[in-house]
Amino acid sequence: MGIEIERKFLVEDESWKSEAGEGLVCKQGYMVSESEKTVRVRIMGENGYLTIKGATKGITRSEFEYPIPVEDAEAMLGLCGGLVEKTRFLILHAGMTWELDIFAGDNEGLVMAEIELESEDQLFEIPEWAGKEVSDDIRYFNGYLSKVPFTQW
Repeated sequence: MGIEIERKFLVEDESWKSEAGEGLVCKQGYMVSESEKTVRVRIMGENGYLTIKGATKGITRSEFEYPIPVEDAEAMLGLCGGLVEKTRFLILHAGMTWELDIFAGDNEGLVMAEIELESEDQLFEIPEWAGKEVSDDIRYFNGYLSKVPFTQW
């Protein structure tokens, strides 16, 4: 079974840019977005994905992600409600990969970083540019942002 263990942080400044690679444009929508499960369609760069996630317990949830033809992903996005648009940057920090998202569209102004862990108690170094942790705040889940965008808070 696929498991996702993830911690999320708001980003305080732009000092991360010196560590970042090329960003990938991401557009995603939710066919189902409930507390017990989500079904997400995503186009990341030139690739399409279908992802199914279970309920979050702590910072852990089941996750299953499958590549799909980008044409199918585009058609499925048309079936979704509000879309989440962002550019994702991968940043290697202290031997671990962080994903930093700069949101666009209805979530303009939100910049968030996340790190995926092997276990909930795994130690890692928080970069200087990472601020407040928001792992437990559902407002920062992308499924929630698709329904109640950051610009409406």
